[in-house]
Amino acid sequence: MSSVDGRQDEPLTIAQIAKRAGVSVATVSKVVNGRADVAPATRSLIEDIIRRHGYRRQKAAGPAALLELVFHEVRGPYPTEIYRGVRRVAVEHQLAVVVSELRGDHTPGRDWVAGVLARRPIGVISVFAGPSDEQAEQLRTRGIPFALVDPTGYPGHGAPSVSASNWSGGLSATRHLLELGHRRIAVITGPEHALAGRARLDGYRAALDMAGIPIDPALVRIGDFQILDGLKHTRDLLRLPEPPTAVFAGNDGQALGVYRAAVEAGIRVPEDLSVVGFDDLFPSRWLTPPLTTVRQPLAEMAATAAGMVITLAQGRPLERGREELATELVIRESTACFRG
Repeated sequence: MSSVDGRQDEPLTIAQIAKRAGVSVATVSKVVNGRADVAPATRSLIEDIIRRHGYRRQKAAGPAALLELVFHEVRGPYPTEIYRGVRRVAVEHQLAVVVSELRGDHTPGRDWVAGVLARRPIGVISVFAGPSDEQAEQLRTRGIPFALVDPTGYPGHGAPSVSASNWSGGLSATRHLLELGHRRIAVITGPEHALAGRARLDGYRAALDMAGIPIDPALVRIGDFQILDGLKHTRDLLRLPEPPTAVFAGNDGQALGVYRAAVEAGIRVPEDLSVVGFDDLFPSRWLTPPLTTVRQPLAEMAATAAGMVITLAQGRPLERGREELATELVIRESTACFRG
């Protein structure tokens, strides 16, 4: 029986979808499970039927007691903090966590989607990456909610997301240096496609603008959130006719590179060069000198995203589709008053 708007009152089974599409049950099963060996036109037809009418799994094939955690890459302390937050929520709900890595890519490939659909997790948490619109629709039509942590851009498909107050963090880091008397403040950002990096840079610019200090383009350097960025850019910055007296690094890794470049140049931190990082990850407090940085609540961000997908999996609406958690400036010994 159909409703007045033409939609099916009950979701369709694989057999019913196959009948409507005029294909075999096996073909529909391949599409449902994300298999690649289906002609694009046939896949599009089946996906359209699922989108319009829904898909009813057999009870035996319900969601597995899993949360899927997806990283664009697993390297350094950042993923550890994210995993810790997701695992805390998973344990509370008696769920396991499956971790997958995209090897540096920011959009999952077809093989990843096939794996997720086969594993049938309760939900997916994607970190610094996100599914394409087509992949998002595949997850949605199979009843697998997902949320983004620290997304690289604004989610175009309306996905729930959790981020930090990156603009405020950039503002507070730069203001701290201004309050210490610095005026030649360099910034080393993240990649231009990364929303977090752009927001931190905007906070830096806002702080200088409010202080009435013109932005010197020579002091603004675009990086990729890597240690090597801090090293290379700081080498160049220290060779300027008027080098900076302070550097705001886009993350703690870049700050490590700044430290190394300063040592190479025989420059002391903080006596000759003040340095501020972003994240407050290990080993920031154990550096010599301990790093002043902006603390980003990564574990809490991850836990919030995990809570979002569990809420959606339970059929309950979210109070807010986008969450922004506060950052905090942690002042240590890598910043000092300007002595010019």
